[in-house]
Amino acid sequence: MAGYKETPRQKMIAMMYLVLTALLALNVSKEMLNAFIVVNESVELTNKNFNQKLKEAYDAFELKYQNNQNKVRPFWEKAKQARAYSKELVDYIDQIKWELIARAEKIPIDSAKKLEVTDLKNKDDYDTPTNYFMKDSEDGSKGEGKELKRRIDEFKQNMLNLLDPEDRDKIKLGLKTDGVYHDADGMKQNWIQYNFYHTIMAADMAILNKIITEVYNAEFDIVNFLYSDIDAADFKYDKVEAKILPKTNYVFQGDKYEAEVIVAAYDTKQNPEVYIMEGVDSLPESEISRAKKLNGENGMVKIEMSGDQVGVKKFAGLIRVKSGVGDINTYFFHDEYIVAEPSLTVSAKKMNVFYIGVDNPVAISVPGVAEESIKPSISVGTLKRDPESKDWLVTVPGGKRETVISVKAVIDGKERDMGSKKFRIKKVPSPVALIANTNEGLINRNILVAAGAIIPKMPEDFEFDLNYKIMSFKMTLQRGLDTWSRKSNNARLTEDMVRQIKSANRGQKVWFENIIARGPDNIDRQLAPIILTIN
Repeated sequence: MAGYKETPRQKMIAMMYLVLTALLALNVSKEMLNAFIVVNESVELTNKNFNQKLKEAYDAFELKYQNNQNKVRPFWEKAKQARAYSKELVDYIDQIKWELIARAEKIPIDSAKKLEVTDLKNKDDYDTPTNYFMKDSEDGSKGEGKELKRRIDEFKQNMLNLLDPEDRDKIKLGLKTDGVYHDADGMKQNWIQYNFYHTIMAADMAILNKIITEVYNAEFDIVNFLYSDIDAADFKYDKVEAKILPKTNYVFQGDKYEAEVIVAAYDTKQNPEVYIMEGVDSLPESEISRAKKLNGENGMVKIEMSGDQVGVKKFAGLIRVKSGVGDINTYFFHDEYIVAEPSLTVSAKKMNVFYIGVDNPVAISVPGVAEESIKPSISVGTLKRDPESKDWLVTVPGGKRETVISVKAVIDGKERDMGSKKFRIKKVPSPVALIANTNEGLINRNILVAAGAIIPKMPEDFEFDLNYKIMSFKMTLQRGLDTWSRKSNNARLTEDMVRQIKSANRGQKVWFENIIARGPDNIDRQLAPIILTIN
């Protein structure tokens, strides 16, 4: 190639190519940088919220410790250790961020600590982060990425070691660093390469803050697990008290009250003996001769008492069990139950009314009666069972003002009338038409174009999940004394509408009128207009 000389035309073409390439790179880079900045700000906000949740968790933990130091101390000490492990790793990651900023911006670390990602001049610098995390190794085995991975793995192991061995598989801490990753060409990468090879500064900040989020999440999970384990550990102590487990607290007149009396953390190898007396609040040992003795089986005792008369029925007793060293321990108990006339519970789960044209979930139950024994009916509309949720679904027609649900129940082979309840019938409310999540005020033309369609949204206080479809609308623009209007036959802006919005001036008003929506009842409704001003 010796002696070759470019012509002026070739030089000009080469220069234009370089300029074009630079401009294209600048455009893509700007969009990507903005995206990473938005993501990073979101992650930083999440980390602030996590800090608040962690503070509340530790405050609750410390309060429980102050109330019962002997019991809570082992768990509280582990929780404080979890906090120390988390702080150590987060401080290290923060130091990495500051060092990266200092190197890329060529400023002292103290100055780097004060800079936000959006203020960085070299957000798109990838050479500095790559050299920092990878150094002169292809797999990152010589850079700071290796140390970061080591500290993350050590943190995970330290956190898991705070739990008993049998509990460690019950919790997933995330922070996975041993997976197989692939680049855009499908080539295998390790964790360091995947996260930090040729990754720009703005992305690195978001990644490092995301790791901090995972650290806080792991800390939160461990602390919550330790907190919940405090009460679960009660069974490991020698505190024992009598418990009554009734089959039901509701007894129909003429039926029997049934319950089981057990000892918490009881031993099925020994049968306790129980003395019980009806109509009293307590049973002293001096009165045991007047009580009824019940023999236990498999560590528990079953009791039966009458429900012949309506009202509150009291009973009391004592239970005797052997301790681990053979001593006889006595525990006293007392309780009461209600004998009531048959009653009915019917309630709309969403509202106090039934809406026309939709499935209205309804809970229908009779205290003390199995679901399969309940037989409801409705005076206006239809009533059917949802096979998935097991709720009752009510559909009602238009033209009626109320309906009545009546219930019968099969009890002891006999069908009993349990009562009825009235419900009002109303139309489903119309949705609110929104575009770019608004229906009035100022709006940026680019946001309006990006939104692209009108969305119908049900009122906030309406709890049904209904889908309305926009069938058509008219858009109007005022240009001086002229008015421009066009119609769309669906929810989306037409190409002509988009062009008009893009060319609109600040202060121009845009009207979206004659908005027609169709709901699940297949009836068209005209929604309130949207009035916006371009800013």
